[in-house]
Amino acid sequence: MQLSLIGAILAGVRNAAQKQNVGARGIFTSSGRIIALYGAGGAAYQFTRDASANLRGIDDTYNEALGGFMAGAMAGVYRRSIPYMVTAGSLFGIVMAAFTYSGGFTGYKRDRDEGLDEAAMKQKAMEEYRRPIQEIIDELGEGRGIMGPGYAERRRQRLLENYGIDVGPATQGSRA
Repeated sequence: MQLSLIGAILAGVRNAAQKQNVGARGIFTSSGRIIALYGAGGAAYQFTRDASANLRGIDDTYNEALGGFMAGAMAGVYRRSIPYMVTAGSLFGIVMAAFTYSGGFTGYKRDRDEGLDEAAMKQKAMEEYRRPIQEIIDELGEGRGIMGPGYAERRRQRLLENYGIDVGPATQGSRA
């Protein structure tokens, strides 16, 4: 569906760039094959990808390669050339397989734990890479939500010395 829309946009651009004025329907009459090519390529890709994943029982890179080959083969059908069909199919298949194998736009994720969801992955990363509180206090200092052991008592003393305000002793429920 999305590729049909992209094909329609490209057909509209091609229609606008033509020298003769064919009107608004020229998108479909003179450039309609582009829309059909993109729609058929997208449908062939998705159908082949899903069918191979279903028949093989596994969703991996080979499904993308098969789907990419069929989408590229649609370009060969458009050009009415078997060598072009095989070449374009092979190139599309290789590109789609490489794109999926490398993780696409999200990056390579083969090292992820399969049993963990996103929140558990974040919690695991936070536990693995958490720095000790004393190291953070030494680097940033106290305050702004960073409180070391005994912070409440030191704050009480500082307020008493600087402003003469006694905020009371630190209670058991304080954050220190």
